[in-house]
Amino acid sequence: MYQFLKNLKMNYVVSAIVCIVFGLTLVIWPDISSKVVCIGVGIVLLLSGIANLITYFGEKDRNLMTQISLIAGIILAVLGGWIILNPQILIMVIPVVMGVIVAVHGVHNLLQALELFKNEYSKWWVALLLGAVTVGLGVLLIFNPFEAVNTVIMLIGIFLIYDGISDLWIISRVSKTAREIRETVEALDVTDKSE
Repeated sequence: MYQFLKNLKMNYVVSAIVCIVFGLTLVIWPDISSKVVCIGVGIVLLLSGIANLITYFGEKDRNLMTQISLIAGIILAVLGGWIILNPQILIMVIPVVMGVIVAVHGVHNLLQALELFKNEYSKWWVALLLGAVTVGLGVLLIFNPFEAVNTVIMLIGIFLIYDGISDLWIISRVSKTAREIRETVEALDVTDKSE
């Protein structure tokens, strides 16, 4: 049991250190990290496509499933290769889509603020301000997707660093408590044997 707990502690410590190192990497080099992730996605898609093509050409019996495998293989391989060659496009797509959604939501908020104004609500300007900020953030995402992605990647890095540090602290407290319990039990065993 002691060896199991010791191994478990080591696994937690290694996992926490990996989180911290990965988090620091994301914070220090967000642009490179995002490209590496996109290239990784491209490689996975390319390999999936190749696997589907191998399945298709490995089958002697052609049926609907093998035809689907061929089509999926071609699409996945081409998409994967394209992402590997153009990772920045995938990096930009996500914030642009989110920017459009946020901007549309902000316009909706502005329209609601005007309704509040028409209905003589005294704090209609707060809704107007919130709507304007929302539109502004959406436009920022649309026209500056690289910075948005880098900011999000840096936040993920900060969360990973926090997760790793908190894991190390918690495992140190658990280890200390377990050691104190073990010492208490050993002291009781010595007392019981002496009687």
